[in-house]
Amino acid sequence: MRDRWRPIGVLAGGLFAVNVVARLVTRFAFDEDPVAADRVSLAMFLLIGVILAAVTFTWARRSAVAQWGGDLATAVVAAMLATILIGPLLVGNNPFAGGAGTFFAQLGLYLLATGAGILIGYLIVVALGIDHRSQQLKRYAEGKAAKPRRPVRR
Repeated sequence: MRDRWRPIGVLAGGLFAVNVVARLVTRFAFDEDPVAADRVSLAMFLLIGVILAAVTFTWARRSAVAQWGGDLATAVVAAMLATILIGPLLVGNNPFAGGAGTFFAQLGLYLLATGAGILIGYLIVVALGIDHRSQQLKRYAEGKAAKPRRPVRR
C-alpha cells in the first residue's frame, strides 16, 4: 500500500512546491509589477504542464490507463486543493480574498494546465507506439506470427 501512495504523494508535493516557489518569487521579486507576476504565473502553469506530461509519458509506458489514470487524477486534485487553499496562506494572503471569480479562475486555469500536460504526454507516448496497450498488441501479433499454422483435418 505504501508503494502505491508514495508516487502520488511525491507528485502532488512536487506540483505544490512549484506553486510555492512561484508565489514566493512573485511576492519578493515582483510585488509591485503585475505584468511580471502574470508571467511568473504563466511559467508556473507551463512547468506544471511539462511535469505532468513527463510523468504521464513515463507511467503510460509501464502500465494501463486504468491503473495510472486514477493515481494521476488523485495527485492533481490533491495538488490543486493545496495550491488554491494553502498556497496563498504561505505568502500572507487569504485564499478567498479576490472573490469567487478569482477562486474559480484559479481552479479553471489549474485544471486546464494539468489537463493539457496529461493529454500531451499521453498523445506523445501513443504516437510513438510505446504505450502499454500498443506494446501488448505488438507482443500478441508477434506471438501469433511465431506459431505455425495448424492444418485442418477433414
